Amino acid sequence: MKENTAKFSKLDYQISEWMYKYGKPILRFSLAINFIWFGALKVVWDSPAQELIAATVFWFDPEFFIPFLGVWEVLIGVFLLSKRTLRLAIVLLVLQMPGTFLPFIILPEVCFENFPFVLTTEGQYIIKNLVLISAAIVVGGSVREREFIERDIKSADTE
Repeated sequence: MKENTAKFSKLDYQISEWMYKYGKPILRFSLAINFIWFGALKVVWDSPAQELIAATVFWFDPEFFIPFLGVWEVLIGVFLLSKRTLRLAIVLLVLQMPGTFLPFIILPEVCFENFPFVLTTEGQYIIKNLVLISAAIVVGGSVREREFIERDIKSADTE
């Protein structure tokens, strides 16, 4: 029994170490892919979100705004690819992300089948942005990670 526990502990350590070493870069690249992909679809007018965007930001001409938003998102993704431009990516993302929640305010009937809990597909598409925001916070927090480690600053969820 003790031998199995030691083997499990060693395997658990190895897996956790790998995740610690590679988790943030994988997260950063995953975010980049998401922003480049979804942005590119807007640039070429093939995004499933086009109608929702046009209806939400009705004060802008969709012929201009949707491709503009697409380019903005592609830039976020491209800037996420390099740690050198990570701060710029986070600034662009912080400016862009609040707008993604506008349909909840402007078009709640499009976002909810039964307010406030049952989301439509559009509502689910929007609420997933909470994960993108959280991922961006983790990635953005890595900009000064060495300094934080040197100063022994711990994560808020460290036991």
